[in-house]
Amino acid sequence: GSVRAACRVMGIHPSTFYRWWGLALRFGPEMLRPREYRAWRTRRRPSSSNGVVAFALGHPGFGPARIAAELARPKWGGIQLSTNGVWRVLRRHGLNTRAKRLALIADYAAPQEPPRPGATGRAPPGRGRAR
Repeated sequence: GSVRAACRVMGIHPSTFYRWWGLALRFGPEMLRPREYRAWRTRRRPSSSNGVVAFALGHPGFGPARIAAELARPKWGGIQLSTNGVWRVLRRHGLNTRAKRLALIADYAAPQEPPRPGATGRAPPGRGRAR
């Protein structure tokens, strides 16, 4: 049969076949195997991204440059991130704008603490105001 007919059956373009054929002749059939590629971007450790998000929520008015500068200080753990790296972490968590951070903080209401065991709502005897 012809190459064109075989390519039509396999659903590939003849130029693709001839490119693959050239690679197989030049480098051997191993060249045609699928290869695993490493991601070209390195991800930050989850601990540093958690630190960025926690700091950003604690200081929602700060922008990425200020967050990066503050996190680099020893007081905050000395996390070295670029301004763009901070922005990417915030974007990944949907917090990349000041408005989004402030809206999240404004909508948050801390859950009420359950009453302590033995608490009746009254002051203990002898602890009230003197009359």
